[in-house]
Amino acid sequence: MFIGHYAPAFIAATHRKAPPLAVLVIAVQVLDYAFFSFALLGIEHYRMVRDFTASNWLDLYDMPYSHSLLGAAVLGALFGGVVLAFTHSRAAALITLACVLSHWLADFIVHAPDLTLAGSPPRLGLSLWNHPLLEHALEVVLAFATLVFYARRTRAAGPRAGLVLSLFAGVLALFQVIDWFSPRTTEVSPAQPLLALFAFTVLTLLALLMQSTRSKVSGANRFS
Repeated sequence: MFIGHYAPAFIAATHRKAPPLAVLVIAVQVLDYAFFSFALLGIEHYRMVRDFTASNWLDLYDMPYSHSLLGAAVLGALFGGVVLAFTHSRAAALITLACVLSHWLADFIVHAPDLTLAGSPPRLGLSLWNHPLLEHALEVVLAFATLVFYARRTRAAGPRAGLVLSLFAGVLALFQVIDWFSPRTTEVSPAQPLLALFAFTVLTLLALLMQSTRSKVSGANRFS
């Protein structure tokens, strides 16, 4: 899963006690920021295996720190602690923690069994990546339905708001299309994690721009 991970950030950002959207956009990808950074450093590992799943060739065989449930909880607590230090809001910290943990739960749905509870077997995953049409539809619906929810639960603040929202949606769609349809390779190179980190950072910067053009609707403190 890629853009579907951002769904919890879009929903949570409408809550009056939530940290800014850009913070939540980082939160939902903290696990992948960690994994690709660890892969560059040789701490965690992956390989590209032809037809490993029907959706991609990623064999994520060694990620005990970034993608164990325990590791996700630790990363979430650390990031939530940073938010708490800056906002002095327990609610903001808990929302951030929930967004970090949402990544592991979403990966559990789509990944082949490569997730763990604490870094060792059993390996978990429901393998929705082996059903690409269903997984693609789920990803698109999650990302764009919740982006519409965010747009409707916030107020445009300035003439650029619509343009920036469209730009964010367009880049989100472009990155997902590239992820789905770029040529496959069995070669592992530093370019792969670097490109992933680049994509996450671009979307964070666009979220920062988008949040500057929108304001929360007064009283938007429920998700119903």
